[in-house]
Amino acid sequence: MIRKGEVAARLVLHEELALSALTSFVADAVATAGARGVTVGLSGGIDSALAAALAVRALGRERVFPFFMPYRSSSPESARDAAAVAATLGLALATCDITPQIDAYFSAVDPEADAVRRGNKMARERMTILFDQAKKLGCLVLGTSNKTEILLGYSTVFGDNASSFNPLGDLYKQQVWQLSRALGLPREVVDKRPSADLWPGQTDEAELGFDYETADEVLYLLFDQGLLPDEVVERGYPEPTVHRIVALERANRFKRRLMLIARLSGSAINLDREIPRD
Repeated sequence: MIRKGEVAARLVLHEELALSALTSFVADAVATAGARGVTVGLSGGIDSALAAALAVRALGRERVFPFFMPYRSSSPESARDAAAVAATLGLALATCDITPQIDAYFSAVDPEADAVRRGNKMARERMTILFDQAKKLGCLVLGTSNKTEILLGYSTVFGDNASSFNPLGDLYKQQVWQLSRALGLPREVVDKRPSADLWPGQTDEAELGFDYETADEVLYLLFDQGLLPDEVVERGYPEPTVHRIVALERANRFKRRLMLIARLSGSAINLDREIPRD
Protein backbone atom coordinates (compact mmCIF):
# COMPACT_ATOMS: atom_id res chain seq x y z
CA MET A 1 0.00 0.00 0.00
CA ILE A 2 1.49 3.31 -1.04
CA ARG A 3 2.03 5.73 1.84
CA LYS A 4 1.76 9.52 1.77
CA GLY A 5 5.50 9.97 2.16
CA GLU A 6 6.17 7.87 -0.95
CA VAL A 7 3.95 9.75 -3.40
CA ALA A 8 6.25 12.69 -4.13
CA ALA A 9 9.03 10.32 -5.20
CA ARG A 10 6.65 8.54 -7.57
CA LEU A 11 6.13 11.82 -9.42
CA VAL A 12 9.82 12.38 -10.10
CA LEU A 13 10.62 11.74 -13.76
CA HIS A 14 13.68 10.27 -15.41
CA GLU A 15 14.56 13.59 -17.03
CA GLU A 16 16.55 12.37 -20.01
CA LEU A 17 13.96 9.75 -20.91
CA ALA A 18 10.99 12.10 -20.47
CA LEU A 19 12.56 14.87 -22.52
CA SER A 20 13.49 12.45 -25.28
CA ALA A 21 9.94 11.07 -25.46
CA LEU A 22 8.29 14.50 -25.46
CA THR A 23 10.71 15.88 -28.04
CA SER A 24 10.00 12.94 -30.34
CA PHE A 25 6.27 13.43 -29.79
CA VAL A 26 6.44 17.03 -31.01
CA ALA A 27 8.61 16.18 -34.01
CA ASP A 28 6.34 13.29 -34.99
CA ALA A 29 3.12 15.30 -34.65
CA VAL A 30 4.42 18.09 -36.89
CA ALA A 31 5.91 15.70 -39.45
CA THR A 32 2.73 13.60 -39.61
CA ALA A 33 0.66 16.70 -40.33
CA GLY A 34 3.17 17.95 -42.90
CA ALA A 35 3.27 21.27 -41.04
CA ARG A 36 5.98 23.92 -41.23
CA GLY A 37 6.23 24.22 -37.44
CA VAL A 38 4.19 25.41 -34.47
CA THR A 39 2.67 28.57 -33.10
CA VAL A 40 2.62 28.89 -29.32
CA GLY A 41 1.32 31.50 -26.91
CA LEU A 42 4.05 32.60 -24.50
CA SER A 43 2.31 33.92 -21.39
CA GLY A 44 5.36 34.44 -19.23
CA GLY A 45 4.39 31.31 -17.27
CA ILE A 46 6.13 28.01 -16.86
CA ASP A 47 3.82 25.81 -18.94
CA SER A 48 4.13 27.72 -22.18
CA ALA A 49 7.86 28.13 -21.56
CA LEU A 50 8.36 24.37 -21.31
CA ALA A 51 6.16 23.68 -24.35
CA ALA A 52 8.16 26.16 -26.42
CA ALA A 53 11.45 24.70 -25.20
CA LEU A 54 10.36 21.20 -26.23
CA ALA A 55 9.35 22.52 -29.65
CA VAL A 56 12.74 24.17 -30.13
CA ARG A 57 14.46 20.91 -29.24
CA ALA A 58 12.23 19.00 -31.66
CA LEU A 59 12.03 21.38 -34.59
CA GLY A 60 14.72 24.05 -34.25
CA ARG A 61 14.05 27.67 -33.29
CA GLU A 62 13.30 28.77 -36.85
CA ARG A 63 10.16 26.59 -36.91
CA VAL A 64 8.70 27.84 -33.62
CA PHE A 65 6.58 31.01 -33.74
CA PRO A 66 5.78 32.47 -30.28
CA PHE A 67 3.14 35.11 -29.57
CA PHE A 68 2.63 37.22 -26.45
CA MET A 69 -0.98 38.41 -26.25
CA PRO A 70 -1.52 40.82 -23.34
CA TYR A 71 -4.69 42.54 -22.14
CA ARG A 72 -4.49 46.04 -20.69
CA SER A 73 -4.64 44.66 -17.13
CA SER A 74 -1.94 42.04 -17.70
CA SER A 75 0.95 42.18 -15.29
CA PRO A 76 4.15 43.86 -16.59
CA GLU A 77 5.97 40.83 -15.18
CA SER A 78 4.24 38.64 -17.78
CA ALA A 79 5.73 40.67 -20.63
CA ARG A 80 9.14 40.64 -18.97
CA ASP A 81 9.07 36.88 -18.39
CA ALA A 82 7.74 36.01 -21.85
CA ALA A 83 10.58 38.06 -23.33
CA ALA A 84 13.08 36.27 -21.08
CA VAL A 85 11.86 32.86 -22.24
CA ALA A 86 12.00 33.90 -25.88
CA ALA A 87 15.53 35.26 -25.44
CA THR A 88 16.67 32.09 -23.68
CA LEU A 89 15.34 29.94 -26.51
CA GLY A 90 16.52 32.29 -29.27
CA LEU A 91 12.98 32.97 -30.49
CA ALA A 92 11.59 36.12 -32.11
CA LEU A 93 8.59 37.03 -29.96
CA ALA A 94 5.61 38.69 -31.65
CA THR A 95 3.16 40.72 -29.54
CA CYS A 96 -0.55 41.04 -30.25
CA ASP A 97 -2.57 43.20 -27.83
CA ILE A 98 -6.06 41.73 -27.36
CA THR A 99 -7.45 44.73 -25.48
CA PRO A 100 -9.33 46.35 -28.41
CA GLN A 101 -11.41 43.31 -29.33
CA ILE A 102 -12.11 42.26 -25.73
CA ASP A 103 -13.22 45.73 -24.66
CA ALA A 104 -15.25 46.23 -27.83
CA TYR A 105 -17.18 43.01 -27.22
CA PHE A 106 -18.07 43.62 -23.57
CA SER A 107 -18.78 47.32 -24.11
CA ALA A 108 -21.30 46.44 -26.78
CA VAL A 109 -22.79 43.26 -25.31
CA ASP A 110 -22.46 43.18 -21.52
CA PRO A 111 -20.50 45.92 -19.71
CA GLU A 112 -21.30 44.29 -16.33
CA ALA A 113 -19.68 40.93 -17.18
CA ASP A 114 -17.68 39.54 -14.26
CA ALA A 115 -13.96 38.78 -14.17
CA VAL A 116 -14.36 35.07 -14.91
CA ARG A 117 -16.32 35.69 -18.10
CA ARG A 118 -13.80 38.28 -19.18
CA GLY A 119 -10.95 35.88 -18.43
CA ASN A 120 -12.59 33.13 -20.46
CA LYS A 121 -13.12 35.51 -23.36
CA MET A 122 -9.45 36.49 -23.26
CA ALA A 123 -8.33 32.86 -23.26
CA ARG A 124 -10.51 32.10 -26.29
CA GLU A 125 -9.40 35.24 -28.11
CA ARG A 126 -5.78 34.24 -27.66
CA MET A 127 -6.46 30.79 -29.07
CA THR A 128 -8.25 32.17 -32.14
CA ILE A 129 -5.18 34.30 -32.82
CA LEU A 130 -2.87 31.31 -32.53
CA PHE A 131 -4.99 29.25 -34.90
CA ASP A 132 -5.25 32.14 -37.35
CA GLN A 133 -1.49 32.63 -37.31
CA ALA A 134 -0.99 28.88 -37.64
CA LYS A 135 -3.12 28.91 -40.78
CA LYS A 136 -1.10 31.80 -42.18
CA LEU A 137 2.24 30.15 -41.40
CA GLY A 138 1.32 26.55 -42.25
CA CYS A 139 1.78 25.48 -38.63
CA LEU A 140 0.04 23.56 -35.87
CA VAL A 141 -0.93 25.14 -32.55
CA LEU A 142 1.14 23.85 -29.65
CA GLY A 143 -0.82 23.10 -26.47
CA THR A 144 0.42 24.21 -23.05
CA SER A 145 -2.06 22.71 -20.55
CA ASN A 146 -0.62 20.27 -18.00
CA LYS A 147 -2.21 17.15 -16.49
CA THR A 148 -3.09 18.83 -13.19
CA GLU A 149 -5.00 21.62 -14.94
CA ILE A 150 -6.73 19.21 -17.30
CA LEU A 151 -7.90 16.88 -14.51
CA LEU A 152 -9.11 19.79 -12.36
CA GLY A 153 -10.77 21.50 -15.31
CA TYR A 154 -8.71 24.60 -14.52
CA SER A 155 -8.82 25.82 -18.09
CA THR A 156 -11.16 27.42 -20.61
CA VAL A 157 -12.96 25.22 -23.13
CA PHE A 158 -11.85 26.23 -26.63
CA GLY A 159 -9.43 28.62 -24.94
CA ASP A 160 -6.19 27.56 -23.32
CA ASN A 161 -7.23 23.90 -23.37
CA ALA A 162 -7.55 23.96 -27.17
CA SER A 163 -4.63 23.15 -29.44
CA SER A 164 -3.57 20.93 -32.33
CA PHE A 165 -1.56 18.72 -29.98
CA ASN A 166 -0.21 18.97 -26.46
CA PRO A 167 3.15 17.68 -25.17
CA LEU A 168 2.38 18.65 -21.53
CA GLY A 169 -0.95 16.88 -21.09
CA ASP A 170 0.51 13.92 -19.20
CA LEU A 171 2.75 15.98 -16.91
CA TYR A 172 1.69 16.98 -13.41
CA LYS A 173 2.64 20.50 -12.40
CA GLN A 174 5.60 19.33 -10.34
CA GLN A 175 6.88 17.46 -13.38
CA VAL A 176 6.56 20.63 -15.46
CA TRP A 177 8.75 22.39 -12.91
CA GLN A 178 11.24 19.52 -12.88
CA LEU A 179 11.69 19.44 -16.66
CA SER A 180 11.81 23.23 -16.89
CA ARG A 181 14.70 23.32 -14.43
CA ALA A 182 16.43 20.54 -16.35
CA LEU A 183 16.20 22.59 -19.56
CA GLY A 184 17.60 25.71 -17.90
CA LEU A 185 14.56 27.93 -18.38
CA PRO A 186 14.76 31.35 -16.63
CA ARG A 187 14.69 31.04 -12.85
CA GLU A 188 12.25 33.93 -12.45
CA VAL A 189 9.75 32.01 -14.59
CA VAL A 190 10.28 28.64 -12.92
CA ASP A 191 10.11 29.98 -9.37
CA LYS A 192 7.22 32.44 -9.56
CA ARG A 193 3.74 31.57 -8.30
CA PRO A 194 1.61 30.19 -11.17
CA SER A 195 -0.98 32.62 -12.52
CA ALA A 196 -3.11 32.77 -15.64
CA ASP A 197 -2.87 36.58 -15.25
CA LEU A 198 -6.52 36.97 -16.15
CA TRP A 199 -6.99 39.77 -13.63
CA PRO A 200 -4.61 41.72 -11.37
CA GLY A 201 -3.22 39.72 -8.48
CA GLN A 202 -4.69 36.39 -9.57
CA THR A 203 -2.82 33.21 -8.65
CA ASP A 204 -3.85 29.67 -9.52
CA GLU A 205 -3.45 28.28 -6.02
CA ALA A 206 -5.47 31.05 -4.35
CA GLU A 207 -8.28 30.52 -6.82
CA LEU A 208 -8.21 26.73 -6.48
CA GLY A 209 -7.94 26.78 -2.69
CA PHE A 210 -4.97 24.40 -2.42
CA ASP A 211 -1.35 24.18 -3.55
CA TYR A 212 -0.16 22.31 -6.62
CA GLU A 213 2.01 19.89 -4.65
CA THR A 214 -1.01 18.59 -2.77
CA ALA A 215 -3.17 18.56 -5.90
CA ASP A 216 -0.59 16.54 -7.82
CA GLU A 217 -0.29 13.91 -5.10
CA VAL A 218 -4.05 13.58 -4.58
CA LEU A 219 -4.73 13.37 -8.31
CA TYR A 220 -1.95 10.80 -8.73
CA LEU A 221 -3.56 8.59 -6.09
CA LEU A 222 -7.04 9.02 -7.55
CA PHE A 223 -6.22 8.88 -11.25
CA ASP A 224 -3.01 6.86 -11.61
CA GLN A 225 -3.44 4.55 -8.62
CA GLY A 226 -7.23 4.26 -8.76
CA LEU A 227 -7.80 4.96 -5.07
CA LEU A 228 -11.17 6.09 -3.74
CA PRO A 229 -11.40 9.53 -2.09
CA ASP A 230 -11.75 8.00 1.38
CA GLU A 231 -8.62 5.94 0.77
CA VAL A 232 -6.71 9.11 -0.12
CA VAL A 233 -7.90 10.80 3.09
CA GLU A 234 -6.81 7.75 5.09
CA ARG A 235 -3.27 8.37 3.89
CA GLY A 236 -3.18 11.72 5.66
CA TYR A 237 -4.39 14.26 3.10
CA PRO A 238 -6.83 16.91 4.39
CA GLU A 239 -10.39 15.73 3.86
CA PRO A 240 -11.77 19.12 2.71
CA THR A 241 -8.97 19.41 0.14
CA VAL A 242 -9.53 15.90 -1.22
CA HIS A 243 -13.26 16.53 -1.52
CA ARG A 244 -12.64 19.87 -3.23
CA ILE A 245 -10.31 18.22 -5.77
CA VAL A 246 -12.78 15.40 -6.41
CA ALA A 247 -15.62 17.89 -6.88
CA LEU A 248 -13.62 19.94 -9.38
CA GLU A 249 -12.60 16.85 -11.33
CA ARG A 250 -16.17 15.59 -11.57
CA ALA A 251 -17.75 18.94 -12.35
CA ASN A 252 -15.26 19.73 -15.13
CA ARG A 253 -14.91 16.28 -16.66
CA PHE A 254 -16.80 17.48 -19.74
CA LYS A 255 -13.95 19.83 -20.58
CA ARG A 256 -11.58 17.02 -21.50
CA ARG A 257 -13.99 15.15 -23.75
CA LEU A 258 -14.77 15.83 -27.34
CA MET A 259 -18.31 16.95 -27.99
CA LEU A 260 -20.92 14.30 -27.23
CA ILE A 261 -22.63 13.04 -30.37
CA ALA A 262 -26.04 11.37 -30.48
CA ARG A 263 -25.65 7.83 -31.82
CA LEU A 264 -27.88 6.76 -34.76
CA SER A 265 -25.52 4.41 -36.61
CA GLY A 266 -23.05 1.79 -35.42
CA SER A 267 -20.10 4.04 -36.20
CA ALA A 268 -20.66 7.27 -34.28
CA ILE A 269 -17.58 9.46 -34.03
CA ASN A 270 -15.92 9.43 -30.59
CA LEU A 271 -18.24 6.63 -29.47
CA ASP A 272 -17.79 3.56 -31.65
CA ARG A 273 -14.66 3.85 -33.72
CA GLU A 274 -11.95 6.08 -35.07
CA ILE A 275 -9.85 5.90 -38.22
CA PRO A 276 -6.54 4.36 -37.09
CA ARG A 277 -3.79 6.98 -36.78
CA ASP A 278 -0.88 6.53 -39.15
